[in-house]
Amino acid sequence: MSVYATNPKAGFDYNIIESFEAGLELAGQEVKSIKNGKVSIKGAYVKIINGEAWLMGAIVSPYQAGNVPADYDQQRNRRLLLKKSELQYLQTKSQELGLTLVPVKIYGKKNLVKLEIGLARGKKKYDKRETIKKREFERKEKREL
Repeated sequence: MSVYATNPKAGFDYNIIESFEAGLELAGQEVKSIKNGKVSIKGAYVKIINGEAWLMGAIVSPYQAGNVPADYDQQRNRRLLLKKSELQYLQTKSQELGLTLVPVKIYGKKNLVKLEIGLARGKKKYDKRETIKKREFERKEKREL
């Protein structure tokens, strides 16, 4: 399994409760571009509209600069492929107070491009400070060893 992109803010800004695997509906050149690592999900989010899950705000750069279609939009909304039961579960959970859907990483599985979605609760400011303190403490321990 090769990871093409991660969302570094997902773990820092949110407590991820559950994670789900979803397929992405992509155009042909977008698959090639993602496999070359020309994708960013920093600041992206998942929204459920009319019973379908959509990835919003993800940027997929064109595969080749000179061979780009005139109407290509790097930041277009991309539909996520989930089972009906998962989609209904996520829809009910995302409507609960304080829960949201966050893209965590894009990776390859067999020959397909998959997106890991996290059902998450936002962290408070003091939780973020604790995370920073733990990280700095671990770095100090590693340096001393």
